[in-house]
Amino acid sequence: MWWPANLVQVSLFRALHEKEKRAKGGYTRLQFFTIVFICSFAYYAFPGYFMPSISTISVICLVWSRSITAQQVGSGMSGLGLASFGLDWATVGNVHQAKRFPIFSSGTFDSTGHPYNITRILNDKSFDIDLAAYDGYSKIHLSIFFAFVYGLSFATLTATISHVALFDGQDLFKKATAASKARFADVHTRIMKKNYDVVPQWWFILVLIVSFFMALYAVEGFGQQLQLPWWGLIFACVLAMVSTLPIGIIQATTNNQIGLNVITELMIGYAYPGKPLANVAFKTYGYISMAQALSFVEDFKLGHYMKIPPKSMFIVQLVGTLVASSVYFATAWWILESVPHVCDLDVLPEGSPWTCPGFDVFYSASIIWGVVSPRRMFGDLGIYREQYWFFLLGLLAPFPNKKWIKLIHMPLILGASASMPPARPVHYWSWAAVGFFFNYYVYKRHKGWWARHAYILSAAMDAGVAFMGILLFFALQSKDIYGPEWWGLDASDHCTLAKCPTAPGVQVKGCPAIS
Repeated sequence: MWWPANLVQVSLFRALHEKEKRAKGGYTRLQFFTIVFICSFAYYAFPGYFMPSISTISVICLVWSRSITAQQVGSGMSGLGLASFGLDWATVGNVHQAKRFPIFSSGTFDSTGHPYNITRILNDKSFDIDLAAYDGYSKIHLSIFFAFVYGLSFATLTATISHVALFDGQDLFKKATAASKARFADVHTRIMKKNYDVVPQWWFILVLIVSFFMALYAVEGFGQQLQLPWWGLIFACVLAMVSTLPIGIIQATTNNQIGLNVITELMIGYAYPGKPLANVAFKTYGYISMAQALSFVEDFKLGHYMKIPPKSMFIVQLVGTLVASSVYFATAWWILESVPHVCDLDVLPEGSPWTCPGFDVFYSASIIWGVVSPRRMFGDLGIYREQYWFFLLGLLAPFPNKKWIKLIHMPLILGASASMPPARPVHYWSWAAVGFFFNYYVYKRHKGWWARHAYILSAAMDAGVAFMGILLFFALQSKDIYGPEWWGLDASDHCTLAKCPTAPGVQVKGCPAIS
């Protein structure tokens, strides 16, 4: 298992620390990194401040500015993103009455096509669902793309189990047997074992025990705020432990982590329905525990590559986690207290970075799985009950057990849309174009340049964007200075009709009436 994400960091660390003689007419890796970093840093001022609109450009919307269908197909932010692209590095049947709703949206809707009014069905004191009010109002509807993404999430989970069992099961057994007998074929492991002491098991056990009892205190001491009973915490921890190995294998070989968010929401939604806060708490303990464990393993692999003592890696990760958690919490608290109308797109000024697309998805998920429950969405009482067939589809997708089929990575294919939303089609088109250009064309035609510079280029581009983003925020955006007022300040793709329904008779503000 090579953990591809570490290769970028390894290339960067080597460029920063290894002494290298510059070839005549060329650059050292550090010089190349510095040049790209400066260019990326300077360029991000345009999509990050002066002209956010270049983050997504939709050609079809510019040509057919009055067609709802054309804009739904061409919008990179609210449609399918055909012929859309971004210049920012940081970037048909009426099934389920789909024509009543936007084709691509992370929101929830009522039967009339308007945003779902959650206050009509939620008890404002206990945050439980009022079933009488729900039955008298409307079932929750999703955009057809959002509903389909949930189906693919179901398929991804079962495909992961099948794929790992079929193609990695025998190898896992051999490696587990070798590890139990202290026989290691990996050269990095042998070097580390020879030169450094391993981390004692009791260090890991101590961290696990302390973390568990702190979490137990949180769910029991703040039961009204979190709604999650003690057994829910244990259930979440067991789920995280069971899932870490198969999902870790996928991440270590493809650089993509299969999310546990949907399966955690599904399980607690059936076990403890109508409790939105319990649902998000269970998802956090179940999903993030696994994600943090895999991040821990990935960093240890980086330590293997760079020959860093395991005990030092453990201590640094532990301290870093504590510091980062404190900083994240303080930053979130400060933003909520100091930024007016944070996450409220209707009143935020143009150019504001506080749009919170990820939190919008998190909120919708808490309604779908927590308030309404999976049974009323995808079960026998729901309108999306067919989505459960995706579980079977995913389970069968990796079969049969043939060597060439292993190269068709079904968990990766089915899980490709896991980031949508909040990611948009324009992001996927841009990722695909950049990935194809560098990992196919450049790799095939200029393999030497690719091996020497590709990962350093990626690191420099990311670093430039990050540093300019921090500078823009503290120097300008934190003082409510969002750039010059002109059409380029609009961060949308100017496809205003892409969010409109296409069913006749549905009236939505800002959309033309269809008869």
